Amino acid sequence: MGDAIRSLERDVAAALGEKLVRAVADRGELTIEVAAADLVEAARVLRDDETLAFSTLVDLCANDYEGFGDAPPAGPRFAVLLHLLSLRHNRRLRVKVFCPDDGFPGVDSVIDVWPAANWYEREAFDLYGVVFEGHPDLRRILTDYGFMGHPFRKDFPVSGHVEMRYDPVQKRVIYQPVTIEPREIVPRVIREDSYGAGKS
Repeated sequence: MGDAIRSLERDVAAALGEKLVRAVADRGELTIEVAAADLVEAARVLRDDETLAFSTLVDLCANDYEGFGDAPPAGPRFAVLLHLLSLRHNRRLRVKVFCPDDGFPGVDSVIDVWPAANWYEREAFDLYGVVFEGHPDLRRILTDYGFMGHPFRKDFPVSGHVEMRYDPVQKRVIYQPVTIEPREIVPRVIREDSYGAGKS
């Protein structure tokens, strides 16, 4: 771990205190974890503390940890990740917060801290089903209004549930159950025993 990462970790730990659950440095970046209940307050500290000054939310996304790394789940399934930038100090920080309820994943919205979170939170809601409490207009942003489910969840079927097509008889777009036959495509590779040997 470099000196810059160590310095950032010390500054974040001093500013957040007991709100900091965990800090991990990997590949030249620091990822911190905070509890869902502390997210908004921790976000304000990260933005307003003079030694940190993370004034820019670069990205916000969700993640589904079901079957992560082929290991049995050891904790909550869904997490929200915020990618922050301090222009003043030229530092980056990733903040991870796990949704406490797998059945109805949700955390508080950070729009009041970083207004740029608006569409990012809508995207995480649309694709993962994470509900952002306090979001002023939480609705789908990428999928169709009638879309069922959340397509980035690991238990969402690859072919989906319904398909959409134009019906020339009804002269409108209709939805119907998926008509694709489920199949597995496994590439078949046949090589001779001496493949690539002795050729120049």
